[in-house]
Amino acid sequence: MAASALAALAGPSLAGQGPVKIGVLNDRASVYSTITGEGSAVAARMAVEDFGGELFGKPVEVLVADHMHKPDVGSAIARRWFDVDGVGAIFDIYSSGVALAVQKLAEEKDRILVVSMASSRDISGKNCSPNGMQWANDGYAVANLTVKGSTTPERNTWYSLTVDYAAGHSIEADAKRLIEKNGGKFLGAVRFPLNTADFSSFLLQAQNSGAKNIAHIGGGADLINGIKQADEFGLAAGGQQFVPFSLTTVDVYGLGNKATANMPAVLSYYWGENEETQKFADRFKARFGKMPTDPQANVYSAVLHYLKAVKAAGTTETKAVLRQMKETPVNDFFTKNATIRADGRLMRDMYYAVVKKPEEMQHPDDLLTLVKKYPAVEVFIPAEESECPLLNPKAAAAGQ
Repeated sequence: MAASALAALAGPSLAGQGPVKIGVLNDRASVYSTITGEGSAVAARMAVEDFGGELFGKPVEVLVADHMHKPDVGSAIARRWFDVDGVGAIFDIYSSGVALAVQKLAEEKDRILVVSMASSRDISGKNCSPNGMQWANDGYAVANLTVKGSTTPERNTWYSLTVDYAAGHSIEADAKRLIEKNGGKFLGAVRFPLNTADFSSFLLQAQNSGAKNIAHIGGGADLINGIKQADEFGLAAGGQQFVPFSLTTVDVYGLGNKATANMPAVLSYYWGENEETQKFADRFKARFGKMPTDPQANVYSAVLHYLKAVKAAGTTETKAVLRQMKETPVNDFFTKNATIRADGRLMRDMYYAVVKKPEEMQHPDDLLTLVKKYPAVEVFIPAEESECPLLNPKAAAAGQ
Protein backbone atom coordinates (compact mmCIF):
# COMPACT_ATOMS: atom_id res chain seq x y z
CA MET A 1 0.00 0.00 0.00
CA ALA A 2 2.84 2.37 0.87
CA ALA A 3 4.53 1.48 -2.43
CA SER A 4 1.33 2.29 -4.32
CA ALA A 5 1.04 5.65 -2.59
CA LEU A 6 4.66 6.42 -3.40
CA ALA A 7 4.13 5.50 -7.05
CA ALA A 8 1.07 7.76 -7.25
CA LEU A 9 3.02 10.66 -5.81
CA ALA A 10 5.90 10.02 -8.19
CA GLY A 11 3.61 9.77 -11.24
CA PRO A 12 3.67 13.35 -12.50
CA SER A 13 7.40 13.75 -12.14
CA LEU A 14 8.09 10.39 -13.80
CA ALA A 15 5.72 11.33 -16.62
CA GLY A 16 7.76 14.47 -17.09
CA GLN A 17 10.91 12.38 -17.54
CA GLY A 18 9.42 9.81 -19.91
CA PRO A 19 8.92 10.01 -23.67
CA VAL A 20 6.17 12.32 -24.86
CA LYS A 21 3.63 10.39 -26.91
CA ILE A 22 0.71 11.79 -28.88
CA GLY A 23 -1.98 10.07 -30.95
CA VAL A 24 -3.59 10.99 -34.26
CA LEU A 25 -6.97 9.27 -34.41
CA ASN A 26 -9.07 9.71 -37.55
CA ASP A 27 -10.63 8.21 -40.67
CA ARG A 28 -7.82 6.56 -42.65
CA ALA A 29 -9.71 4.55 -45.26
CA SER A 30 -13.25 5.87 -45.63
CA VAL A 31 -15.19 8.92 -46.79
CA TYR A 32 -13.15 11.58 -44.94
CA SER A 33 -9.71 10.02 -45.26
CA THR A 34 -8.69 12.49 -47.98
CA ILE A 35 -9.58 15.43 -45.71
CA THR A 36 -7.76 14.08 -42.64
CA GLY A 37 -6.30 10.55 -42.83
CA GLU A 38 -2.58 10.12 -43.37
CA GLY A 39 -2.27 13.82 -44.21
CA SER A 40 -3.09 14.67 -40.59
CA ALA A 41 -0.38 12.28 -39.41
CA VAL A 42 2.06 13.99 -41.78
CA ALA A 43 1.04 17.37 -40.37
CA ALA A 44 1.54 16.13 -36.79
CA ARG A 45 5.02 14.81 -37.63
CA MET A 46 5.91 18.13 -39.28
CA ALA A 47 4.88 19.93 -36.09
CA VAL A 48 7.05 17.59 -34.02
CA GLU A 49 10.02 18.18 -36.33
CA ASP A 50 9.55 21.95 -36.39
CA PHE A 51 9.39 21.92 -32.59
CA GLY A 52 12.74 20.15 -32.44
CA GLY A 53 11.74 16.50 -32.39
CA GLU A 54 12.30 15.77 -28.71
CA LEU A 55 11.35 16.62 -25.13
CA PHE A 56 13.13 15.64 -21.92
CA GLY A 57 15.99 14.28 -24.02
CA LYS A 58 13.83 11.70 -25.81
CA PRO A 59 12.11 11.69 -29.24
CA VAL A 60 8.45 12.68 -29.34
CA GLU A 61 6.45 9.71 -30.63
CA VAL A 62 3.36 9.94 -32.89
CA LEU A 63 0.91 7.02 -32.84
CA VAL A 64 -1.73 6.74 -35.58
CA ALA A 65 -4.96 4.74 -35.83
CA ASP A 66 -8.29 4.54 -37.70
CA HIS A 67 -11.50 4.94 -35.65
CA MET A 68 -13.65 3.83 -38.64
CA HIS A 69 -16.31 6.35 -37.52
CA LYS A 70 -17.31 3.99 -34.70
CA PRO A 71 -17.38 5.47 -31.17
CA ASP A 72 -16.68 2.07 -29.59
CA VAL A 73 -13.66 1.50 -31.84
CA GLY A 74 -12.33 5.00 -31.22
CA SER A 75 -12.81 4.62 -27.45
CA ALA A 76 -11.04 1.26 -27.40
CA ILE A 77 -8.04 2.70 -29.23
CA ALA A 78 -7.94 5.77 -26.99
CA ARG A 79 -8.20 3.61 -23.86
CA ARG A 80 -5.24 1.48 -24.97
CA TRP A 81 -3.22 4.57 -25.85
CA PHE A 82 -3.94 6.16 -22.47
CA ASP A 83 -3.59 3.06 -20.29
CA VAL A 84 -0.89 1.04 -22.04
CA ASP A 85 1.06 3.30 -24.39
CA GLY A 86 1.27 6.41 -22.22
CA VAL A 87 -0.25 8.81 -24.76
CA GLY A 88 -0.87 12.23 -23.19
CA ALA A 89 -3.00 13.80 -25.91
CA ILE A 90 -5.05 12.73 -28.93
CA PHE A 91 -5.61 14.92 -31.99
CA ASP A 92 -7.85 15.21 -35.06
CA ILE A 93 -10.85 12.76 -34.85
CA TYR A 94 -13.12 14.48 -37.52
CA SER A 95 -16.19 12.55 -36.35
CA SER A 96 -18.63 14.05 -33.85
CA GLY A 97 -19.77 10.72 -32.38
CA VAL A 98 -16.23 9.45 -31.88
CA ALA A 99 -15.09 12.84 -30.54
CA LEU A 100 -17.81 12.89 -27.88
CA ALA A 101 -16.96 9.36 -26.75
CA VAL A 102 -13.19 9.95 -26.65
CA GLN A 103 -13.58 13.32 -24.92
CA LYS A 104 -15.53 11.67 -22.11
CA LEU A 105 -12.83 9.02 -21.79
CA ALA A 106 -10.06 11.65 -21.83
CA GLU A 107 -11.69 13.39 -18.89
CA GLU A 108 -12.06 10.10 -16.99
CA LYS A 109 -8.39 9.25 -17.63
CA ASP A 110 -7.20 12.84 -17.10
CA ARG A 111 -5.70 13.12 -20.58
CA ILE A 112 -6.25 15.62 -23.40
CA LEU A 113 -8.30 15.58 -26.61
CA VAL A 114 -7.97 18.24 -29.31
CA VAL A 115 -10.53 17.88 -32.11
CA SER A 116 -9.35 19.46 -35.36
CA MET A 117 -12.87 19.85 -36.72
CA ALA A 118 -16.31 18.37 -36.02
CA SER A 119 -19.88 19.43 -36.73
CA SER A 120 -21.44 18.91 -33.31
CA ARG A 121 -21.60 21.89 -31.00
CA ASP A 122 -22.07 19.47 -28.11
CA ILE A 123 -18.29 18.88 -28.00
CA SER A 124 -17.76 22.37 -26.63
CA GLY A 125 -21.44 22.78 -25.68
CA LYS A 126 -23.52 20.71 -23.30
CA ASN A 127 -20.92 17.91 -23.28
CA CYS A 128 -17.93 20.23 -22.91
CA SER A 129 -14.96 19.05 -20.87
CA PRO A 130 -11.99 20.75 -19.20
CA ASN A 131 -9.87 18.15 -21.01
CA GLY A 132 -11.29 18.76 -24.51
CA MET A 133 -10.77 21.41 -27.18
CA GLN A 134 -12.08 22.26 -30.66
CA TRP A 135 -9.37 23.79 -32.81
CA ALA A 136 -10.93 24.67 -36.19
CA ASN A 137 -14.53 25.32 -37.20
CA ASP A 138 -17.71 23.65 -35.98
CA GLY A 139 -21.29 23.41 -37.22
CA TYR A 140 -22.32 26.74 -35.72
CA ALA A 141 -19.37 28.60 -37.26
CA VAL A 142 -19.97 27.08 -40.69
CA ALA A 143 -23.68 27.89 -40.60
CA ASN A 144 -23.00 31.39 -39.31
CA LEU A 145 -20.47 32.45 -41.95
CA THR A 146 -22.19 30.60 -44.81
CA VAL A 147 -25.46 32.40 -44.05
CA LYS A 148 -23.73 35.76 -43.61
CA GLY A 149 -21.75 35.40 -46.81
CA SER A 150 -24.53 34.00 -48.99
CA THR A 151 -27.46 36.18 -47.92
CA THR A 152 -28.13 39.35 -49.91
CA PRO A 153 -31.26 41.52 -50.19
CA GLU A 154 -32.03 39.70 -53.45
CA ARG A 155 -31.16 36.27 -52.07
CA ASN A 156 -32.72 36.08 -48.62
CA THR A 157 -34.95 33.00 -48.88
CA TRP A 158 -33.67 29.53 -48.00
CA TYR A 159 -34.61 25.87 -48.29
CA SER A 160 -32.42 23.10 -46.90
CA LEU A 161 -31.44 19.60 -47.97
CA THR A 162 -30.24 18.13 -44.67
CA VAL A 163 -28.55 14.83 -43.93
CA ASP A 164 -30.74 12.88 -41.53
CA TYR A 165 -28.58 12.49 -38.42
CA ALA A 166 -27.95 14.50 -35.25
CA ALA A 167 -25.18 16.78 -36.51
CA GLY A 168 -27.19 17.63 -39.64
CA HIS A 169 -30.25 18.50 -37.58
CA SER A 170 -28.13 20.68 -35.28
CA ILE A 171 -26.58 22.64 -38.16
CA GLU A 172 -30.00 23.08 -39.79
CA ALA A 173 -31.41 24.49 -36.54
CA ASP A 174 -28.48 26.90 -36.25
CA ALA A 175 -28.85 27.90 -39.89
CA LYS A 176 -32.58 28.61 -39.48
CA ARG A 177 -31.98 30.86 -36.46
CA LEU A 178 -29.12 32.68 -38.20
CA ILE A 179 -31.08 33.13 -41.44
CA GLU A 180 -33.95 34.73 -39.56
CA LYS A 181 -31.53 36.79 -37.45
CA ASN A 182 -30.00 38.15 -40.67
CA GLY A 183 -33.42 39.16 -42.00
CA GLY A 184 -33.93 36.16 -44.27
CA LYS A 185 -36.73 33.60 -44.51
CA PHE A 186 -36.38 29.86 -43.96
CA LEU A 187 -38.98 28.24 -46.19
CA GLY A 188 -38.48 24.65 -45.11
CA ALA A 189 -36.27 21.56 -45.29
CA VAL A 190 -36.19 17.98 -46.44
CA ARG A 191 -34.07 15.26 -44.82
CA PHE A 192 -32.06 12.77 -46.86
CA PRO A 193 -30.42 9.56 -45.56
CA LEU A 194 -26.66 9.23 -45.30
CA ASN A 195 -25.06 7.94 -48.53
CA THR A 196 -27.88 9.07 -50.82
CA ALA A 197 -27.20 8.30 -54.47
CA ASP A 198 -30.27 9.96 -56.01
CA PHE A 199 -31.16 13.51 -54.94
CA SER A 200 -33.78 14.11 -57.63
CA SER A 201 -36.85 14.00 -55.36
CA PHE A 202 -35.16 16.24 -52.78
CA LEU A 203 -34.01 18.71 -55.42
CA LEU A 204 -37.51 18.82 -56.87
CA GLN A 205 -38.90 19.84 -53.48
CA ALA A 206 -36.20 22.49 -53.15
CA GLN A 207 -36.93 23.76 -56.66
CA ASN A 208 -40.67 23.95 -55.94
CA SER A 209 -40.02 25.93 -52.73
CA GLY A 210 -38.99 28.93 -54.79
CA ALA A 211 -36.14 29.69 -52.37
CA LYS A 212 -33.23 31.61 -53.85
CA ASN A 213 -30.67 29.73 -51.72
CA ILE A 214 -30.73 25.93 -51.58
CA ALA A 215 -28.62 24.84 -48.62
CA HIS A 216 -26.97 21.42 -48.64
CA ILE A 217 -26.03 20.21 -45.16
CA GLY A 218 -23.95 17.08 -45.57
CA GLY A 219 -20.50 16.03 -46.68
CA GLY A 220 -18.45 13.41 -48.46
CA ALA A 221 -20.18 11.47 -51.22
CA ASP A 222 -23.53 13.09 -50.34
CA LEU A 223 -22.12 16.54 -51.06
CA ILE A 224 -20.50 15.44 -54.31
CA ASN A 225 -23.71 13.76 -55.52
CA GLY A 226 -25.76 16.78 -54.47
CA ILE A 227 -23.56 19.25 -56.37
CA LYS A 228 -23.47 17.12 -59.52
CA GLN A 229 -27.22 16.58 -59.58
CA ALA A 230 -28.05 20.20 -58.71
CA ASP A 231 -26.15 21.20 -61.84
CA GLU A 232 -27.98 18.58 -63.91
CA PHE A 233 -31.29 19.76 -62.43
CA GLY A 234 -30.68 23.27 -63.69
CA LEU A 235 -31.10 25.07 -60.37
CA ALA A 236 -28.76 27.89 -61.39
CA ALA A 237 -30.55 28.39 -64.69
CA GLY A 238 -33.78 28.81 -62.70
CA GLY A 239 -32.27 31.54 -60.54
CA GLN A 240 -31.56 29.35 -57.50
CA GLN A 241 -28.16 29.13 -55.84
CA PHE A 242 -26.87 25.80 -54.49
CA VAL A 243 -25.11 26.53 -51.18
CA PRO A 244 -23.12 23.65 -49.62
CA PHE A 245 -22.35 24.07 -45.92
CA SER A 246 -19.28 21.83 -45.82
CA LEU A 247 -17.35 22.40 -49.04
CA THR A 248 -13.62 21.69 -48.75
CA THR A 249 -10.66 22.15 -51.07
CA VAL A 250 -10.70 18.36 -51.53
CA ASP A 251 -14.23 18.65 -52.97
CA VAL A 252 -13.20 21.48 -55.28
CA TYR A 253 -10.29 19.41 -56.61
CA GLY A 254 -12.56 16.40 -57.08
CA LEU A 255 -15.45 18.19 -58.80
CA GLY A 256 -13.53 20.93 -60.55
CA ASN A 257 -13.91 24.69 -60.42
CA LYS A 258 -16.49 24.73 -63.19
CA ALA A 259 -18.99 22.67 -61.17
CA THR A 260 -18.27 24.46 -57.89
CA ALA A 261 -17.70 28.05 -59.07
CA ASN A 262 -19.00 30.73 -56.67
CA MET A 263 -19.87 28.15 -54.00
CA PRO A 264 -18.89 29.12 -50.43
CA ALA A 265 -16.21 27.63 -48.21
CA VAL A 266 -15.63 28.43 -44.54
CA LEU A 267 -12.11 27.79 -43.32
CA SER A 268 -9.31 28.95 -41.05
CA TYR A 269 -6.45 27.86 -43.32
CA TYR A 270 -5.93 28.39 -47.04
CA TRP A 271 -2.50 28.26 -48.65
CA GLY A 272 -3.13 31.32 -50.83
CA GLU A 273 -3.56 33.68 -47.88
CA ASN A 274 0.06 34.84 -47.62
CA GLU A 275 3.70 33.84 -47.95
CA GLU A 276 3.75 31.88 -44.67
CA THR A 277 0.69 29.80 -45.50
CA GLN A 278 2.03 29.08 -48.99
CA LYS A 279 5.42 28.03 -47.65
CA PHE A 280 3.79 25.47 -45.34
CA ALA A 281 1.70 24.13 -48.22
CA ASP A 282 4.80 23.75 -50.41
CA ARG A 283 6.60 21.80 -47.68
CA PHE A 284 3.56 19.62 -47.03
CA LYS A 285 3.00 18.89 -50.72
CA ALA A 286 6.67 18.01 -51.22
CA ARG A 287 6.27 15.40 -48.49
CA PHE A 288 2.71 14.16 -49.04
CA GLY A 289 2.06 14.87 -52.72
CA LYS A 290 -1.08 16.92 -52.05
CA MET A 291 -1.96 20.34 -50.72
CA PRO A 292 -2.90 20.44 -47.01
CA THR A 293 -6.54 20.68 -46.00
CA ASP A 294 -7.89 22.98 -43.30
CA PRO A 295 -8.19 20.13 -40.72
CA GLN A 296 -4.65 18.93 -41.48
CA ALA A 297 -3.21 22.42 -40.96
CA ASN A 298 -5.13 22.60 -37.69
CA VAL A 299 -3.62 19.31 -36.52
CA TYR A 300 -0.19 20.88 -37.08
CA SER A 301 -1.24 23.96 -35.10
CA ALA A 302 -2.71 21.99 -32.18
CA VAL A 303 0.23 19.57 -31.89
CA LEU A 304 2.75 22.41 -31.95
CA HIS A 305 0.86 24.31 -29.24
CA TYR A 306 0.64 21.18 -27.08
CA LEU A 307 4.38 20.53 -27.36
CA LYS A 308 5.16 24.14 -26.46
CA ALA A 309 2.92 23.79 -23.40
CA VAL A 310 4.61 20.56 -22.28
CA LYS A 311 8.01 22.19 -22.58
CA ALA A 312 6.89 25.30 -20.68
CA ALA A 313 5.24 23.19 -17.96
CA GLY A 314 8.28 20.92 -17.67
CA THR A 315 6.03 17.87 -17.42
CA THR A 316 3.40 15.87 -19.28
CA GLU A 317 1.13 16.01 -16.21
CA THR A 318 -2.26 16.87 -17.69
CA LYS A 319 -3.44 19.68 -15.42
CA ALA A 320 -0.16 21.54 -15.74
CA VAL A 321 -0.16 21.17 -19.53
CA LEU A 322 -3.82 22.20 -19.85
CA ARG A 323 -3.19 25.27 -17.73
CA GLN A 324 -0.22 26.22 -19.91
CA MET A 325 -2.18 25.63 -23.15
CA LYS A 326 -5.07 27.80 -21.98
CA GLU A 327 -2.94 30.61 -20.56
CA THR A 328 -0.70 30.92 -23.63
CA PRO A 329 -1.92 32.56 -26.88
CA VAL A 330 -1.76 30.27 -29.91
CA ASN A 331 0.68 31.47 -32.56
CA ASP A 332 1.92 29.64 -35.64
CA PHE A 333 2.18 30.19 -39.38
CA PHE A 334 -1.57 30.84 -39.80
CA THR A 335 -2.84 31.38 -36.25
CA LYS A 336 -2.20 34.74 -34.60
CA ASN A 337 -2.84 35.39 -30.90
CA ALA A 338 -5.82 33.03 -30.65
CA THR A 339 -6.98 32.02 -27.18
CA ILE A 340 -8.71 28.94 -25.80
CA ARG A 341 -12.07 29.76 -24.23
CA ALA A 342 -13.36 28.04 -21.08
CA ASP A 343 -15.50 25.70 -23.21
CA GLY A 344 -12.40 24.47 -25.07
CA ARG A 345 -13.18 26.46 -28.21
CA LEU A 346 -10.09 27.98 -29.85
CA MET A 347 -11.16 31.54 -30.57
CA ARG A 348 -9.54 31.97 -33.96
CA ASP A 349 -10.36 34.14 -36.95
CA MET A 350 -12.13 32.44 -39.87
CA TYR A 351 -12.52 33.12 -43.59
CA TYR A 352 -15.57 33.17 -45.79
CA ALA A 353 -14.33 32.23 -49.27
CA VAL A 354 -15.84 31.41 -52.65
CA VAL A 355 -14.64 29.04 -55.36
CA LYS A 356 -13.03 30.75 -58.33
CA LYS A 357 -14.34 30.33 -61.85
CA PRO A 358 -11.94 28.41 -64.12
CA GLU A 359 -11.00 31.57 -66.02
CA GLU A 360 -10.03 33.29 -62.74
CA MET A 361 -7.49 30.62 -61.77
CA GLN A 362 -3.82 31.46 -62.25
CA HIS A 363 -2.61 27.89 -61.65
CA PRO A 364 -4.17 24.49 -60.76
CA ASP A 365 -4.00 25.11 -57.00
CA ASP A 366 -5.54 28.60 -57.23
CA LEU A 367 -8.96 27.44 -56.05
CA LEU A 368 -10.50 30.09 -53.80
CA THR A 369 -11.03 33.81 -53.35
CA LEU A 370 -10.85 34.84 -49.69
CA VAL A 371 -13.79 37.23 -49.47
CA LYS A 372 -13.75 38.26 -45.82
CA LYS A 373 -11.88 37.46 -42.64
CA TYR A 374 -14.14 37.41 -39.59
CA PRO A 375 -12.83 37.87 -36.03
CA ALA A 376 -13.50 34.97 -33.68
CA VAL A 377 -16.07 36.90 -31.67
CA GLU A 378 -18.25 37.14 -34.81
CA VAL A 379 -17.77 33.49 -35.78
CA PHE A 380 -18.44 31.19 -32.83
CA ILE A 381 -21.45 30.79 -30.58
CA PRO A 382 -21.64 33.63 -28.03
CA ALA A 383 -20.90 32.63 -24.45
CA GLU A 384 -24.40 33.59 -23.32
CA GLU A 385 -25.93 31.15 -25.83
CA SER A 386 -23.61 28.27 -24.97
CA GLU A 387 -24.85 25.17 -23.16
CA CYS A 388 -21.39 24.57 -21.67
CA PRO A 389 -21.47 24.89 -17.86
CA LEU A 390 -17.75 25.76 -17.87
CA LEU A 391 -18.50 28.89 -19.90
CA ASN A 392 -22.07 29.93 -19.24
CA PRO A 393 -23.28 30.32 -15.61
CA LYS A 394 -26.88 29.94 -16.78
CA ALA A 395 -26.09 26.58 -18.36
CA ALA A 396 -24.33 25.51 -15.18
CA ALA A 397 -27.34 26.54 -13.06
CA ALA A 398 -29.73 24.71 -15.40
CA GLY A 399 -27.70 21.53 -14.99
CA GLN A 400 -27.89 21.55 -11.22
